[in-house]
Amino acid sequence: MYETDAGKRLQQLAGRPYDLTAPDALTAAGRLERYVCRAGSLRMLYSMQRITDEVLDALQDLADECRLVEQFKEMRRGAVINRIAGWPSENRQVLHTACRDIFCQNPAAPAATAQAKSELEKLKGFLDDVDSGGVCNADGKKFRTLIHVGIGGSDLGPRAVHEALQAFGRKDKDVHFISNVDPDDAAAVLEKTDLATSLVVIVSKSGTTMETRANEQLVCQALRRDGLEPRHHCIAVTGKGSPMDNPEQYLRAFYMYDYIGGRYSLTSMVGLVTLGFSLGYEKIVEFLHGAAEMDLVAEETDIRRNLPLLLAVLGIWNHNYLGYPTVAVLPYSQALHRFPAHLQQCDMESNGKSIDRNGRQLVGKSGPVLWGEPGTNGQHAFYQLLHQGTELVPVEFIGFLRSQRGEDLEVAGTSSQQKLIANLLAQSIALATGKEDENPNKYFPGNRPSILLIGNSLTPEVMGSLLALYEAKIVLQGFAWNINSFDQEGVQLGKALATRLLACMTGSESQPQGLESKLLKAACNTG
Repeated sequence: MYETDAGKRLQQLAGRPYDLTAPDALTAAGRLERYVCRAGSLRMLYSMQRITDEVLDALQDLADECRLVEQFKEMRRGAVINRIAGWPSENRQVLHTACRDIFCQNPAAPAATAQAKSELEKLKGFLDDVDSGGVCNADGKKFRTLIHVGIGGSDLGPRAVHEALQAFGRKDKDVHFISNVDPDDAAAVLEKTDLATSLVVIVSKSGTTMETRANEQLVCQALRRDGLEPRHHCIAVTGKGSPMDNPEQYLRAFYMYDYIGGRYSLTSMVGLVTLGFSLGYEKIVEFLHGAAEMDLVAEETDIRRNLPLLLAVLGIWNHNYLGYPTVAVLPYSQALHRFPAHLQQCDMESNGKSIDRNGRQLVGKSGPVLWGEPGTNGQHAFYQLLHQGTELVPVEFIGFLRSQRGEDLEVAGTSSQQKLIANLLAQSIALATGKEDENPNKYFPGNRPSILLIGNSLTPEVMGSLLALYEAKIVLQGFAWNINSFDQEGVQLGKALATRLLACMTGSESQPQGLESKLLKAACNTG
């Protein structure tokens, strides 16, 4: 990336970025109106970025020289890109987009989309049976609760979207999540749940995930304690042929395939079984439709018309050329309170890499640290650092003009939703322009970039678009850094060491005087 002609030009331009604090900097030459990108029901205002038309042109050239859109198209059409050349790797296709390409007469990856359609039809039949009572408990009572057991990509995405769309959820259905191997997590859910009318969805692609299988056993133990047979309550979402693909242990099995990575699996059965139960089938179709539309937008070559690509290259400008190490995603929507947590995994597990796709050490930086919490709560927590701290943090604000539930009232002449939007816009202006003051404690330096992602309301379709927007952004940035965004070897070492520590605990460690054993003794010494 740095060696491209555009990369070299961007390095020069980064020496004199646009001054957002200059007089009329945000209103000159129609900047506010020109720096807007639209895709479906979302629009992004990016005039608060430290960019000029010259920077945008260079970012366009960077995208072209690095073949970002071409690589995205190749991914959607089934290229084997989950690989490190010359080294053992997963060596897989990356086809999460095929799960929502079901609306197209000529899908990009026909075989994968056919499998997605088949699973979706199977899910529709299952949801119909649950509603009609065709699938019920041993006493003939309908299932009214679902417990989702998974971790990482098998938990964060489904949980975030379930929380985001509760306003559209069915009133006769409840959903709970168990993820942490901490037994208190499972206990807290089980003690408030009527297991007799509960389904349990166990989600593990490999069928061997330690935390998930441990929590599954805790749930099954609780079922048996209540006189219930786990096989009549448990559903598997797993890889075909995995240890969990066993009709003698599970009421039903839904499949996810090798070409769908865990953190990109939300629009597969990993998310759709739970979302279908809580929202109903029609709403998950709307959700998939929103994602499918954004996938098509990501194939546009013009960065000014390609929302995911523009978001990606602006992030590269901030991180690689202006040197900002983190990015905050701050939704001004309480419904999205778990969305930054999902993006943390999707982004940082994907692009937290230090070697390229040829196994060589990276020259520059890969992915930033991503974090965030909802506004306006965050304004009373960490915004002090955003405005006056020594660490500059680019911000991606997300907001909606209308609330989901429509429950609001006027106080002091304005509604709560109006107050929310006013705060959102005010923060973006304050970060950009700052404020002069003779009192240094009241001085705001400004020149702190942000973007505003605005929608009319957070519906299932808009949620699908928002999800696909960020998935594509992450993938496109990974292409620019020439890294493999689809493996996660960084989590494996800790797992291996945990296994050795467990061996110490059970007395089966062959080297009881090793580092693990000594650390265990030190940690457990309560004297």
